[in-house]
Amino acid sequence: MLGAEEKRLGLIVNPVAGLGGRVGLKGSDGAEIQRKALALGAVPQSLNRAIQALERVRAIEGLQVITYPGEMGADAARACGLEPTVIGSIEPGKTTAEDTRNAAREMLRSDVALLLFAGGDGTARDITNAVGDALPVLGIPAGVKIHSAVYATNPINAGELARLLLEGRVVRLREAEVMDIDEQAVRQGADGTDRCGRRHPIESAKLYGYLKVPFQRGLVQSLKMPSNPGEEASLHAIAHDVVDQMVPGCLYIIGPGTTTRAITSRLGLNKTLIGVDVVCKEEMAGVGPRPEGRLVAADVNESQLLALLEGRGRKGRAMIIVTPIGGQGYIFGRGNQQISPRVIEIVGKGGWQTSEGIIIVSTAAKINSLGGRPLLVDTGDRAVDRMLSGYVKVVTGYNERVVYRVSS
Repeated sequence: MLGAEEKRLGLIVNPVAGLGGRVGLKGSDGAEIQRKALALGAVPQSLNRAIQALERVRAIEGLQVITYPGEMGADAARACGLEPTVIGSIEPGKTTAEDTRNAAREMLRSDVALLLFAGGDGTARDITNAVGDALPVLGIPAGVKIHSAVYATNPINAGELARLLLEGRVVRLREAEVMDIDEQAVRQGADGTDRCGRRHPIESAKLYGYLKVPFQRGLVQSLKMPSNPGEEASLHAIAHDVVDQMVPGCLYIIGPGTTTRAITSRLGLNKTLIGVDVVCKEEMAGVGPRPEGRLVAADVNESQLLALLEGRGRKGRAMIIVTPIGGQGYIFGRGNQQISPRVIEIVGKGGWQTSEGIIIVSTAAKINSLGGRPLLVDTGDRAVDRMLSGYVKVVTGYNERVVYRVSS
């Protein structure tokens, strides 16, 4: 049995992590974006996700939680019935990246056995800058863009892995990549063109360092991997299949990614690469060499989707098309939070198992790269995650399907 001094859990919550997700802002970095997200009706998610993780550790005998005041950790700990040791100081409602870095440094000085943090890639970068690989760290996924491999697959598994480590039942640590993208470059335009028509390169995720993360298969997510540029023929085949099956007049909510971009290209439409678009196949499609599509709305947020779906809840009137994130396997909850649990419910859970409401598209190479690991969902709504779990058909080519497992 571990001594109490070895059960010190450091906790940092980034209260603004994930604000930009459902409102379609591609991230939450920077005070200006955070203010814009709140003005658009964004609701902070990191507190609830931290609470979900802490519920798995609160029964550990001799647990000491060391955290920062209020929204940076103390609120989450107390919501779980824990009485934390509160260190440091913050200005409520105005926390910054420097607060995160200061908190991480103080956790290191407090000799915590594990630093558990709720945030996104920007938060992971701040912690890397502060402590490097000097202590074990584990992320509770709460951000918009989570390319890094330092996160558990969902908040519950973050708490479970923290519990196993603190109880001495997980001793394996691995170096995991901390990755991030340039949000401003993404917002200039997913095709690399700003509103004035000027070309700007869209930067891929960059490596910013490594954190030492406890590891157990199935509980920690993998690094996000880019698409293989050699898969163009597979993408065309998938696009032809999906477009041929489209029903004129039905709304199609198209999630981010290069695989889904092939579908909009087949319709003669541009795609918001890191965003969600809504399209419709025209009634006279298929007469010419290329089917005709209509862009209903580009780069939409959750509120816009809900407005478009009003009155279209009947099966077949609206559908969702998504593709897994390469290397990770997420189909909901990473980078497409605009397609919220409410949106998924309206489209119709009755159509899920028969693929009538949600279409998953993926190249065979992307599926094979998962090595048998399931596709993942982490919408933030446990009931919706359970609804989405099970075996589904995935479009991998023209008239080609594979049956694959989805897990929460």
